Amino acid sequence: MNLIGKRVILRALEIEDMEYLREMLNDPEMESAVIGWSFPTSKYEQEQWYKNMITDKNNLKFAIQSNEGELIGLATLGKIDWKNRKATHGIKLGKNTPKGQGYATDAVMAVMKYAFEELQLNRLDGSWFENNIASQNLYIKCGWVIEGKVRKSIYKNNEYRNEVIVGILREEYYQLINDLNV
Repeated sequence: MNLIGKRVILRALEIEDMEYLREMLNDPEMESAVIGWSFPTSKYEQEQWYKNMITDKNNLKFAIQSNEGELIGLATLGKIDWKNRKATHGIKLGKNTPKGQGYATDAVMAVMKYAFEELQLNRLDGSWFENNIASQNLYIKCGWVIEGKVRKSIYKNNEYRNEVIVGILREEYYQLINDLNV
């Protein structure tokens, strides 16, 4: 089942998408901007990751495709905790994806709709680096609430960086949808 937004389609990842994702993963500029870490990844390693990932129903990965059919990024629902009805969410857009076009907002809203309406989750968690204003603006626009800051918790580029912790509850999502008349 594809997740349909206004500007994007979230679909299952295909083996053909792996080169695009490997380029994103190996991009030093993108790597320094996101929480998490990676080692340089070979084509073989990326294909092995794909083979392991496609059957993992507790860590869902979606290709973000524009309505024009172009692969523009990756969205995730990870660490799904079916008992406590929560998961983590993340998004990465490719560096050549036009900014300010609503792709990220639409992708986040599509993931939330799937998480809260289809999977019946109660909470989504996320985080970003304190200086990542683009992520802050995106998630606040999508109804997420800043819940705190973990000081010097992520080591990147030879420094410890602060991590902003955010979340959204199912009831907050429905209030946002109601307020937007969607």
